[in-house]
Amino acid sequence: MASSALSLLHYSPQFHLRPPHFTNSSSSSSFKSWLNDNHRVFSWNISKIKGINIFLKSQGSSAQALSMSQGNVASPQSLNHVNNEPDHLLVLVHGILASPSDWTYVEAELKRRLGRNFLIYASSCNTYTKTFGGIDGAGRRLADEVLQIVKKTESLKKISFLAHSLGGLFARYAIAILDTPDISSTDYSDDRSTSTNGNSKTECTLSGALIAGLKPINFITLATPHLGVRGKNQLPFLLGVPILEKIAAPVAALFVGRTGSQLFLTDGKPSRAPLLLRMASDSEDGNFISALGAFRCRMIYANVSYDHMVGWRTSSIRRERELVKPPLRSLDGYKHVVDVEYCPPVSSKGPQFPPEAAKAKEAAQNAPSTQNTVEYHGIIEEEMIRGLQHLGWKKVDVSFHSSFWPFFAHNNIHVKNEWFYNAGAGVIAHVADSLKQQESFSHITANL
Repeated sequence: MASSALSLLHYSPQFHLRPPHFTNSSSSSSFKSWLNDNHRVFSWNISKIKGINIFLKSQGSSAQALSMSQGNVASPQSLNHVNNEPDHLLVLVHGILASPSDWTYVEAELKRRLGRNFLIYASSCNTYTKTFGGIDGAGRRLADEVLQIVKKTESLKKISFLAHSLGGLFARYAIAILDTPDISSTDYSDDRSTSTNGNSKTECTLSGALIAGLKPINFITLATPHLGVRGKNQLPFLLGVPILEKIAAPVAALFVGRTGSQLFLTDGKPSRAPLLLRMASDSEDGNFISALGAFRCRMIYANVSYDHMVGWRTSSIRRERELVKPPLRSLDGYKHVVDVEYCPPVSSKGPQFPPEAAKAKEAAQNAPSTQNTVEYHGIIEEEMIRGLQHLGWKKVDVSFHSSFWPFFAHNNIHVKNEWFYNAGAGVIAHVADSLKQQESFSHITANL
């Protein structure tokens, strides 16, 4: 199956995608998931796909359908765009102690590149100190805000999220609230899986799902601490100093409220799994993995170095042994974007919250020390990875080592300010082109 399908594709070198590795037992299903997530990385050989030539001729221009040029997204004007009304909602979610103004450059650039098909909305419900009230609280506010936008714009049919830093966790919580079944669709959940354990139950079927009543397309995060934060490898500004690592978790709640304890995985009673672990499965709090799995594409951009807020491991959802030195050279046309890797879904029993984890959590809460923290986080991080790897992810590594201000990587990656952090312009261009190709593919498949 894989060889015959790949004969229809031409590799697009500008993305430098790493080939996937499949086991013999799951090669067919894994390839299907890999192909579904990577359609925008390739250029279709139009002459070999029955029906596409007819569709392109009816639109008057085959070049427009898969255009990568800057400007409006190529799309049939007769489809879902009566009176040029947008049909695709793109929600921008900022991070901690931030505001919608952080997206000023990104919003303008995406509007210029994507055109009128997108309604680009920068969330404003969790500004500044509101980000301290907990990931769950911020997620609920974001979900309510999205519903209000959808209610006001009747032309919307699709939805995507682009989130920076802590905003990525807000968005993950929000989509679980907004997740609703769509029994009429089977196109948006090819890599969903089923897992059951003593602490959570994840049932992902091929029935598909809607987010806020819309078809979920892209879920993209930039430097988001998906595995929480700890120590020199995930909270680099602590520099591995033992005394700082010892006091970081206890004092986090004093400075950044409930959000701090949730990021350090010390929230709640010792007997209860921390929120971020519960968010790595379908739990009583929400269908977190099912909601993520509903999106056609999940992309995570991670700074490989110089990010003193969110480390490479947690933002790329990788184990320590999986951190391989990335290339130093940027991809053509995308300065500071150095590598793209697709990680297919991996079936596993996780995540769980075993008794030893509860004991380690109690020790981390009551007698914080470097040893207790490392032991506890090691257990929980592995369980979170097991849960999140049930889905396929496209992982994009970013390196600002050659930029004028490399130490501001956390702000560079989303161009927080065009004058000081414009080194991330190539990252935003990569995001825009990924969104554009995804949109083009949607229009083609809808008309086959």
